[in-house]
Amino acid sequence: MARYTGPTSKIARKFGEPIYGPDSALQKKNYAPGQHGLSKRKAKKSVYGVQLQEKQKAKYMYGVLERQFANLFHEADRRPGVTGEILVQLLEQRLDNVVYRMGIANTRRAARQLVTHQHITVNGSVVNIPSFHVKPGDIIAVREKSRSLEVITSSLSTNSVSKFSWLEFDKSQMQGKFLNIPERSEIPENIKEQLIVELYSK
Repeated sequence: MARYTGPTSKIARKFGEPIYGPDSALQKKNYAPGQHGLSKRKAKKSVYGVQLQEKQKAKYMYGVLERQFANLFHEADRRPGVTGEILVQLLEQRLDNVVYRMGIANTRRAARQLVTHQHITVNGSVVNIPSFHVKPGDIIAVREKSRSLEVITSSLSTNSVSKFSWLEFDKSQMQGKFLNIPERSEIPENIKEQLIVELYSK
């Protein structure tokens, strides 16, 4: 599956939850998209169907391609600890996600674009790879010549990073620090990672 670039509300309605953030369209039409969405009977999903849907939801949420997601799972599986929790932690350590969490961008899509357009630095060097793996202690900042961009200043004026204990961010300097890898209980995304582990373990 190529990275999805279509309407986000359509996907949110498909999964029945605001996976891209607050969604007024989902609130108004909390049923599946399509002309038969409201009247369509919900067929009982198989175990495989439930597991697959959870994987697809995580991929859409973090904007990760199939091969990237599989690679992240295999990396998580190699590491000691709970595979599902490590998988979510690896997703959280993606640079585009960290930029989003810091409030530099309003969505992960916007954060990915800022990274690819070379507006973000890590430890003083420009990094244009959204999947770049951020480590504890790394300093993430807006590139000096990009600090006047309206999309960035507007986002920073409305967002706050204080709710995430594993990050710190100085709005005046437009830079922050990735303090530590968050515990699974601290990550707010509604992902049942054990279902994903079961899917890949077949």
